[in-house]
Amino acid sequence: MPEKLIFELPDGEENSYFCKVDGNPQDYISPQFIRNTPPLIPNVGESGVVRHFINLSTLNYHVDKNLYPLGSCTMKYNPKVNETIASDPSFTQLHPDQPTSSAQGAMRIMGELQQMLGELTGFTAVSLQPVAGAHSELTGILMFRKYHQNQGIPRSKILVPDSAHGTNPASGALAGYTIVKVKSNDQGTIDPEAVEKLMDEDSAGIMITNPNTLGLYEPKLPEICRIIHHQGGLVYMDGANLNALLGMVKPGELGVDILHFNLHKTFSTPHGGGGPGGGGVAVTEQLKSYLPVPVIYRDDFEWKFNYELKNSIGPVHSYFGNFQVMLKAYCYILRLGLNGLKRVAEQAIINANYIRTQLEGIYHLPYSRVCMHEVVFSGDIQKKRGVKTLDLAKSLLDQGYHAPTIYFPLIVSEALMIEPTETESTESLDGFIQAMKKLDELSQHNPEILTASPHKTPVGRLDEVKAARELKVRFNEQ
Repeated sequence: MPEKLIFELPDGEENSYFCKVDGNPQDYISPQFIRNTPPLIPNVGESGVVRHFINLSTLNYHVDKNLYPLGSCTMKYNPKVNETIASDPSFTQLHPDQPTSSAQGAMRIMGELQQMLGELTGFTAVSLQPVAGAHSELTGILMFRKYHQNQGIPRSKILVPDSAHGTNPASGALAGYTIVKVKSNDQGTIDPEAVEKLMDEDSAGIMITNPNTLGLYEPKLPEICRIIHHQGGLVYMDGANLNALLGMVKPGELGVDILHFNLHKTFSTPHGGGGPGGGGVAVTEQLKSYLPVPVIYRDDFEWKFNYELKNSIGPVHSYFGNFQVMLKAYCYILRLGLNGLKRVAEQAIINANYIRTQLEGIYHLPYSRVCMHEVVFSGDIQKKRGVKTLDLAKSLLDQGYHAPTIYFPLIVSEALMIEPTETESTESLDGFIQAMKKLDELSQHNPEILTASPHKTPVGRLDEVKAARELKVRFNEQ
């Protein structure tokens, strides 16, 4: 601890200072911020520090370590070259407030990415300003509200299927709408007849997740769009599962009015760990004037921002989105091309159906049909043996795998939502399948092992309610 605090600031001239503080730390710092004892900092060599953090990293689960079957989140491996490009100082040292004339390269990347996404999905205009999926949802539904207000018929309700992502009803409610639930049929999809009964002149439209949270494609989407449009409503499609449609389906050509992107799921940004995310919304011709401002456009000579859209809902973020996420998406699309993107969707579908066929009968499959990017099993068979889905998820950790999404969607009892993504090999999938089969065998012969799992992780089974309410993050706290 120093006996005196000396603080000097230069005034711009060599060996000259305009401010000098000379005294005791207590004269300038509150006692609560002053240590009474030296900090416990170990004195170790560089090798010791590196080994410490490498060992810590192996305790954490990540996609570079093994398969991450977290359904509806597309936790896939992403090319490291895109990370390298996004880390280039030419991009990282740009300032969001610098003149667009001095950032034409970045402006071009954003503008061309918008054009590529619009072409890929069949829409007239795209904004990349939203910074996450749910943020994009809210942006889209605010456009719903502004559109109907301009028609002179502000509406109060919005239809949301029970197979939609959980953020859909949340976004609708946050935008001021009353949520009207549309029940799925026995095939796990939406019946146009059910939509027609609920849709009226006070309903702003519908929010559809396609493929839905059961991993199933909505085959009646064009007919549903016609019903909604007949009543003057709009159709919003949640594009979080877009990796199952790339190069094969253009939602804008099916009647969808607004689609959102999750750039961090579909287009090469590592997903999880707190971000960053990347969103975006695509709209039809009639809605392009409602996009958040500014919008990117190109005149004869350069890319610019336009702040003058007559129907705009206004800005939805302090700056124009998360640029590095856009950059990775741009690289990903250019590297793969349309044929490569189509292969992404095909492989995602093949991988999910491979798991479906290998585990059906061992685990209950409520909706037994060809799925898209993910498959949703039920743990009801194992529950009858005293092993809940939560126990299966905890036990997978002992097998070396992260757990899939559990207990969602709510329309499946003891749900296990599994998305292998397109980046996993057959050998990788076989390892996961064998782990799931082993858990089933244990549920028959040694269920007590599963109900007390995990056994091999740094921390064992927690009281989850207590852990959530009384979070302790210090190593020495018991």
